[in-house]
Amino acid sequence: MSTVQIRDAQAEDSALILRFVRELARYEKAEHEVTATQADIEASIFGDGSTVRALVCEADGEPIGFAVYFFNYSTWQGRRGLYLEDLYVTPERRGSGAGKALLKHLAGIAVAAGCGRFEWSVLDWNEPAIKFYESIGARAKTEWVGYQLAGPALEAFSKP
Repeated sequence: MSTVQIRDAQAEDSALILRFVRELARYEKAEHEVTATQADIEASIFGDGSTVRALVCEADGEPIGFAVYFFNYSTWQGRRGLYLEDLYVTPERRGSGAGKALLKHLAGIAVAAGCGRFEWSVLDWNEPAIKFYESIGARAKTEWVGYQLAGPALEAFSKP
């Protein structure tokens, strides 16, 4: 069994991250929704003032997954939290411990940064992910329903 290594992503990883984003979107049946370009990834994650961070997971010197995260804030806790935007491991490496290693690494970042929580979302049909998350002690939120404004709805609502 190969050893999983996790490192901070660099701007040179932008094409790799975009490739993984597209693979994740394909798995989630939403590849048509990916509009990001390599330049978008590089500017938004690695550009000046970016609050987004990324990790690359490797085994045997080959990239096998990634995670993108940022810090949010809880007024109730008076502390920041860590929000995991995306986590992906290539299909052939699932079950190897890479996903768990990425989550443990992120949990360590959250604890070191004094975060009061570590959060993410999962599609309601993704049973393998849900079972995995529950196996490590994560629990689905109850009472809270996520909302978003995007695309034309965001544009329309922003107008005076």
